[in-house]
Amino acid sequence: MDDPRGPVDGRVVPRFAGPPTFARLPRRDEVADCDVAIVGVPFDSGVTYRPGARFGPAAIRHGSRLLRPYHQDMKVEPFALQQVADAGDIACNPFVISEAISEIDAAAGLLLEQNRHLIALGGDHTIALPLLRAARRRFGSVAVLHFDAHLDTWEGHFGVSYNHGTPFRRASEEGLLRLDRCIHVGIRGPIFGSQDLADDAMLGFQVVSTMDIEEHGLRGVIQRIRGRVQDARLYVSVDIDVLDPAHAPGTGTPEPGGLTMRELQVMLRSLVDLNVVGADIVEVAPAYDHAEVTSMAAANVAYELLAVFARSARRPNSAASAKRSAKGTASATGSRRNVVS
Repeated sequence: MDDPRGPVDGRVVPRFAGPPTFARLPRRDEVADCDVAIVGVPFDSGVTYRPGARFGPAAIRHGSRLLRPYHQDMKVEPFALQQVADAGDIACNPFVISEAISEIDAAAGLLLEQNRHLIALGGDHTIALPLLRAARRRFGSVAVLHFDAHLDTWEGHFGVSYNHGTPFRRASEEGLLRLDRCIHVGIRGPIFGSQDLADDAMLGFQVVSTMDIEEHGLRGVIQRIRGRVQDARLYVSVDIDVLDPAHAPGTGTPEPGGLTMRELQVMLRSLVDLNVVGADIVEVAPAYDHAEVTSMAAANVAYELLAVFARSARRPNSAASAKRSAKGTASATGSRRNVVS
């Protein structure tokens, strides 16, 4: 592969201008080969409270305009060590949930045939189920690291089996998951009853609540995550309501007492030597946001995950690692990589 093409240079084209892609990256059809495709899934027909996550992908892309090429804490250039591109949006039926799930599944499967990894921008959490179906076909059964205020392993609502509260129950039932390797982080707030927790455990999940984080600290929680996931292929699902509403007001089902953005950043960075294969970032509802706080937080989550992928690509045992590491030492601000022609 030629040198990866990165974002438009913010010192040449102002942040408020340039292409409307994630981080102002090239479109997928503008590059021949791609390591990580970022795709929007503007679907929110599975919400049980406030709608609006269908506008999440556009808001996250807009919130990504402030991202820059070098991650100073992880000491990596996410756009120089790998080709990242914006694959646009998956068009799906906004009226029939089951049909939308099939359409997302098919589109995500095609993207995973053409790209090494996929990061999906939701949309409500219903989309995790078809994304996990596609991931299962590509990578085999996966561990799930699920950042959320809610379990999302409920049976259903109003007689409907598919909505944003059910994706991980359905995924477990369908055999998509490593039942010995899945974990929720950030769980809090009232639930319907104690049976919810018993069902969740039978479905293969361990729970790290916000009170666990308060008691054991980030280091203890990270150890627990790593001990649970181990060397399994890992899918990361981030519901933005895992953050406290002070850090992410623009979401459909906010819960007080959530994580700070810094806490989430630290936990995401700890995944650097795990086998992360894909991710989604969901439940951004910009109608309830203020000053783009939530959309910028979600964009930063994607950036942290891209840095994790980049650090993995830089490992000596990666076939493309040596070649790309040599190329990546040049700044990602080089004109050929950074100015979209």
